[in-house]
Amino acid sequence: MHLLFLSSLLPDGRPSTGFEIANHAIAESYRRQGVRLSFAGFRRPGSRQPADDEICLGEIAIENAGASMSRKLGWVAAATLRNLPVSAAKVAGLSREALRQRLAEAGPVDGYVLSSVQMPAAYPFLARDKPAIFIAHNVEHRSAWENARNASGLHRRALYAREAALLRRIETRICRDAAVIHTLSDEDRAALGLGDTARCRSLTLTTGRTPRPDDGVRAQDVGLIGTWSWAPNRVGLDWFVATVVPLLPADIRVAIAGSFDGTPPRLPDNVSFLGRVPDAQAFVGASRVLALATKGGTGIQLKTIEAFEEGMPAVATPQALRGVGAVPANVWIAEDPQAFADRLVELVTAEREGRAMRMDGAEFVRSQTAALDAGIAAGLDLLKRSAARVDGEAQRPVPAADGDRAALAGREAV
Repeated sequence: MHLLFLSSLLPDGRPSTGFEIANHAIAESYRRQGVRLSFAGFRRPGSRQPADDEICLGEIAIENAGASMSRKLGWVAAATLRNLPVSAAKVAGLSREALRQRLAEAGPVDGYVLSSVQMPAAYPFLARDKPAIFIAHNVEHRSAWENARNASGLHRRALYAREAALLRRIETRICRDAAVIHTLSDEDRAALGLGDTARCRSLTLTTGRTPRPDDGVRAQDVGLIGTWSWAPNRVGLDWFVATVVPLLPADIRVAIAGSFDGTPPRLPDNVSFLGRVPDAQAFVGASRVLALATKGGTGIQLKTIEAFEEGMPAVATPQALRGVGAVPANVWIAEDPQAFADRLVELVTAEREGRAMRMDGAEFVRSQTAALDAGIAAGLDLLKRSAARVDGEAQRPVPAADGDRAALAGREAV
């Protein structure tokens, strides 16, 4: 089977954001099922040149982090003119025919894998032209509504409310048109109204990385890592720095890694903002404890999966455990700031005293990978059955009476 994997961004060989890590893991699972994959999408400026199995649709700087105010205003203007969400307007520069011609470069394909909402939102025909598998990384309209509630300023709230209304209609349409839908948690399946839909299968994710042995290096007591330019992630970070950090002793060093949209807030001397780090795995391993401070959004938290794969001790909010079945024994769950801070102090103290707080994450990786492969295999089976059903309907003979009427209609049309 040959599938064309369509995403806003082409793989660049160095997945760093949660979206890219998830795409990489899912693509590798398809390959383990014997699927031949080609890719189509856009590339970041300065990223590597496309490989032979990749179709580059253009070069765009897609992330909000680092974008100028004029560029952001341009995205909003384009979205308004096209009646699209901003994320879809960023990739909507090609005409329908131009995109079809580019995708044809992949050769004959059995279907499309539509990774996240941006491409099928910008080009609705993608979910109908061929049998399509839609991978819903998040329930985008729910995240947009949360952003609207949390936004400061009337204009930002209005912008997010517009996004939410558009995304709800778009997600409903894509889920209706796609042959198969994959969500990344059962909660998202229900939020998309797909709880009883046979075409929907939830996927269990893994980063695809091999856990690193502990080298004993500790650069910080508490580590947080994420893409903070994504508004739902920023809500959790702002909650942590505003309500948890003031409750921590001054001698506990906190490091925050990841890209920002705007300027990070000023914090005490024991808190450092590192920006985007070159090696996320090394940053995680150099932390005594991880803080998984998710307070909103949808989909699964890749930073949670990374923590469990590395066997890291952690304190997590209930929202950070979305889509996770078994929580490791060295992970505490806390929702209010005081409990979160207290659990962090307990774990940091235990680690400083030399107690073995880390676990072997290899078994977690194996179980996650097996579950991911089972979900992908189930989706491929659904896709094959859907394609066979469509082919059968196309080849079914037309009854004589209907055929006569069809012929008459054809002569009248001529």
